[in-house]
Amino acid sequence: MNQPPNPPQLPLLNLPPEDLALVQELVLQSGSLKGLAEVYSVSYPTIRARLDKVIERLRGLIAGRKPDPLREYLAELIDRGGISVESARRVLDLSERAGSAMDNGGVS
Repeated sequence: MNQPPNPPQLPLLNLPPEDLALVQELVLQSGSLKGLAEVYSVSYPTIRARLDKVIERLRGLIAGRKPDPLREYLAELIDRGGISVESARRVLDLSERAGSAMDNGGVS
C-alpha cells in the first residue's frame, strides 16, 4: 500500500493517549468489544460507553471542534455518579458566564 508523499494530518492522532491506547487495543482485538472489555476488565456496556465517548471526541476533532476538558470531566463525573446532570449543567453555565465576563473586561 503506497502512502501519499505528504500524508494528511489525521485527527485521530490528536486524541488523548488513553483514547489512542483504547483504539490500538480494539484493533489488536480484531474489533471485538467483548475482547476489549476482557482486556480492560470491565463489562461490555462499560467498554461500549467508553468507545462511544472516544468516537464522539474523534468526530468533534474531524469537525474542527476543540476539545472541552471541563465538559469531558463533568461527563465522566456524571457517569461515575459523582455529580448530578443538573449540577454539571450549573457548573458549565457558571463557567460560560465567567468566560463571558472575562471577554467583556470583567463586566457581566
